[in-house]
Amino acid sequence: MSADTLRALLAGRCPDPDGPGMLAVPTRSVLIAPGLARDAGSLVGALGLGRRLAVVSDAITHEVLGAAIARAVASVAEVIPAVLPAGVHGDLAAVQDVREATSRADGLVAVGSGTLNDLCKYAAALDRKPYAVFGTAPSMNGYTSVSAAITVDGLKRSLPAVAACGVFLDVDVLARAPLRLIRAGLGDSLCRPTAQADWLLAHLLHDHPYREAPFALLAGEEDALLEAPGALVARDPEAIARLARVLVLSGFGMTICGGSYPASQGEHLISHYADMRPTPGAPPSYHGEQIGVTTLTMARLQERVLAGPAPRLGPVGVDDAALVRHFGAELGRSCWVEFAPKRVDPGSAERVNARLASAWEGWRRRLAAVGRPAARLADVLRRAGAPTEPEALGWPRPYYRDAVIHARLIRNRYTFLDLAADAGMLEAFAAGL
Repeated sequence: MSADTLRALLAGRCPDPDGPGMLAVPTRSVLIAPGLARDAGSLVGALGLGRRLAVVSDAITHEVLGAAIARAVASVAEVIPAVLPAGVHGDLAAVQDVREATSRADGLVAVGSGTLNDLCKYAAALDRKPYAVFGTAPSMNGYTSVSAAITVDGLKRSLPAVAACGVFLDVDVLARAPLRLIRAGLGDSLCRPTAQADWLLAHLLHDHPYREAPFALLAGEEDALLEAPGALVARDPEAIARLARVLVLSGFGMTICGGSYPASQGEHLISHYADMRPTPGAPPSYHGEQIGVTTLTMARLQERVLAGPAPRLGPVGVDDAALVRHFGAELGRSCWVEFAPKRVDPGSAERVNARLASAWEGWRRRLAAVGRPAARLADVLRRAGAPTEPEALGWPRPYYRDAVIHARLIRNRYTFLDLAADAGMLEAFAAGL
């Protein structure tokens, strides 16, 4: 994968490996280069977002880049500044704050990453307004996705959002981001193997839709990224640009598939569970830092399952009352709505066991082929100085074991967590963590 392939994708000239024709994405412009902040006025003006544009940042990104972007955009449109508090939460209350602050605007220009980008893209979707984003860190893959991670009634959900018309990642700005954010971007990128294996498992076992396209986009550049993690912490511009491309292409993979399936599976469920039930007194951690740690857990679980004979599933005694007891009444009922469709009952266990018994050897080879050794992934994180153990995130080991056991209950997405639990293997695996 290279910058040439990214250009081909944007131009509609990238072949679809899953069928005839070319891949298509709704974003019109993606630029990853130094010095983009200086050209912000002309870059935004070329998108035609409207005459009144809200430039949305938070108290930190406003100082880093937002104020400069607002001044530049003022040369092509009336600017409505909107500065959110530092550390704003990605929930519906914050979405409403963004909508109110941008109510007079024709379009939005987000200046930030992670939560701020999610808030803007979801608010823009609700108000049917276009938006663009200037990233401030290579920390996550949401710049080019059409979903937003928003907490609703205590449960983190992936909600439909609007695609950015333009994504502008100034390599000079990205390279100056805090090292923790650069490491977080590496961690968020590291889950491709575990997410692909989980998604492929759901396809093989339950006939869920599956595509190779998002992984084909990443194939060439992922190896180079993992070979030289030290270059990222050295703030090497070429390495930072490569990480940005990997993140952008991962986001496009989600957009092409119409959901977060290729980049968010069991490792994200564990992270989301931790977000929903935080450890008292734990220091704040970034999403990508969490994903790095949880990816290692999923890689080890996948290796454990794939090393053995065909799992044999049995009905597991999880019902709505059990979820209410564990999560509380309101959140437990929300989780039950998510979990119930994938719950194993005697009839489904018999059907699935028959498929496992007849196809396991072929499936095991195919699933193993898309993964990467957990030891290799852990080495990449260590060489970058990124967290590899739950304690580094302020997660005590018993708390983390509980998260691994119960994370599958929060979402209707079948992963190796479900396979291991349904086969009576998950608790023993978690006990050994």
